[in-house]
Amino acid sequence: MVSALGMTAVLSGCGSTGSSDVTLRLVAADYGDSAAHSSKKYWDALVKEYESKHPGVKVDVSVYSWNDVDAKVKNMVAAGHAPDLAQIGAYADYAAAGKLYPASELLSIRTQADFLSQLSDAGQWNHTQYGIPFAGSTRVLFYNKTLFTKAGITPPTTWDELAADARALKAKGVKYPVALPLGPEEAQAETMQWLLSGGNGGTGYTDDIGTYTIDSAPNVNTFTWLRDELVGKGLTGPVAPGKLNRADAFAAFADGQVGMLNGHPTLIQQAEKKGVKFGMVPMPGRTGKSRASMGVTDWMMAFKQNGHAEQTGDFLNFVYSEKNVLAFSREYGLLPVTGSASNTMSDSDSPADQALHPFLEQLPTSELYPVGKTSWAAVSAAVKQNIGQAVAPGGSPSAVLSRLQATATAADSGDAS
Repeated sequence: MVSALGMTAVLSGCGSTGSSDVTLRLVAADYGDSAAHSSKKYWDALVKEYESKHPGVKVDVSVYSWNDVDAKVKNMVAAGHAPDLAQIGAYADYAAAGKLYPASELLSIRTQADFLSQLSDAGQWNHTQYGIPFAGSTRVLFYNKTLFTKAGITPPTTWDELAADARALKAKGVKYPVALPLGPEEAQAETMQWLLSGGNGGTGYTDDIGTYTIDSAPNVNTFTWLRDELVGKGLTGPVAPGKLNRADAFAAFADGQVGMLNGHPTLIQQAEKKGVKFGMVPMPGRTGKSRASMGVTDWMMAFKQNGHAEQTGDFLNFVYSEKNVLAFSREYGLLPVTGSASNTMSDSDSPADQALHPFLEQLPTSELYPVGKTSWAAVSAAVKQNIGQAVAPGGSPSAVLSRLQATATAADSGDAS
């Protein structure tokens, strides 16, 4: 299906890029789990279609793993050879340095209006959108149906129920009653999900006006509860949370060793491949449903160095057509970042689309990392390295969160400009 939006993007582009030959360079992240499933396959097909309709424009795409792609772009920019487009994890540093085009100088009004509003808002630095959302996800609580049936329990809706379920699972010999991956791979995500579910005004990393509130009383209470009620009672498995990485926790879930854990859409395919029967429910809150789920989006950005604003914008309007957004989301099990594609996926009765519905339902009210702050990269790195200490035996949540707050405040002092 080619949507009205997609056709408009293509038709409006015909002839608008001029007759001179231009080569756009795009550096993109790889969402595939194997060489055969690499994002390069997606981009090659999309570029072939685009170039067939735009003979004056070539698009040269380089795809790198998530371990390398941010550094590749950083090095290219530092060497004075910025790509025209980069699809990576963060944009704020480049926006603050004046290196990016505002989205409004690139995208058609129709394309801009189609983005989910909270994702567009998260793409703003200094009240101007530079980060263009690309692929989203949220978190839900996955649980192993087989283990739950053996333990005679039902999915939790509160923290007390979660702890009770974990005790029942432990009594049945489950290796990880509840996995708590606070290791350095992705601890910032697990941390934020728990902070958002903490109740009593728990705000995540920042308050409503963007000030860091890492050491707030609700946040300290959240990590005190995790230390005392889960970790301290032996309910989080044989690996200390501070040493348990997300990838290892996901693998253990797929191996049937985990009762519960917070997961994103890619865990669906991972668990299904291993034949694990699982269910998904919203993350429990302290006294009821969590105030919000954590949302994540990656970013597309356009560098000004090469001056190809017109051709870049035309290509992006094509990239963000409903057809192409849906194709990418379905190929890699991620959520669409546009309203048109989200609505189509929500209305779909295909099993693959329906599997994503629990995540899709949460996306409009999800809360994202404070990605519009240039300090976030440093804060995220500090959380990854240190947050596990807060739940260790004898650990002090108050002391750890206070140190992280000090790091955030210092890093943030350069953001006020």
